[in-house]
Amino acid sequence: MDLGLKGKKVILTGGSRGIGRATVELFAAEGADVAFCSRNPEQVAETVAALEKFGVKVHGSAFDMEAGHDAYREWLKQAEAAIGGCDIFVPMISTSGAGATGDWHKTLDFDIMGAVIGAEVLDEALSKSGEGSIVITASTAGLETFIVPQGYNALKGALIVFAGQLSQALGPKGIRVNTVSPGPIKFKGGNWEVIETAVPDLHNATQAQFALGRWGGPEEVAKTVVFLASPASSYTTGTNVVIDGGFTKRVQF
Repeated sequence: MDLGLKGKKVILTGGSRGIGRATVELFAAEGADVAFCSRNPEQVAETVAALEKFGVKVHGSAFDMEAGHDAYREWLKQAEAAIGGCDIFVPMISTSGAGATGDWHKTLDFDIMGAVIGAEVLDEALSKSGEGSIVITASTAGLETFIVPQGYNALKGALIVFAGQLSQALGPKGIRVNTVSPGPIKFKGGNWEVIETAVPDLHNATQAQFALGRWGGPEEVAKTVVFLASPASSYTTGTNVVIDGGFTKRVQF
């Protein structure tokens, strides 16, 4: 299937490892120009080199949300200028990657405001696109009780509500807004690889709950994100797609 992404301009935050890296690579492989950021300069440089092999325009830079909201706004503007616009916005910066899921203030700044500010700054460019799309990353931790009460879980739930409301507000401008909610995803250097060694009982108990009998990988989430973002999914907005291998047990209608 042709996803219609060739020549599209994609801005993605948090793109040098895990789900973000898999997603930005898939966008580039589909012919989209991409701008991304990550906290680690070395990982950014390695990712840029990998993406340039696809023959697309690539803008990657080191950025940490700890720098504050004004600095984030400036990064978004620079990213838009560097690739010549924005058709697709995918905010993926999260306290999950920063190891701070228990920090309510950071989760508000990273997960919630990363999406809110991005949508505001890029509104004009997305409106001009004619096929504007935002795909927000939530989590199954925001759908069911999971491990312990913490900011990450509660605010991911709030993010789903925000995305649904945003889809209604931006629909008249031709901008689609959708959410993906991954379940526990395992990759090299990720949280669950650490948990496997540090808290093996939790790791094994989680593994036992997948209906498909295995952990999911970043590329499996990335494929759904890229499809939802693309013109191939042109009539989908306001939805939340759960990607969890049957980890959650609720019945969805």
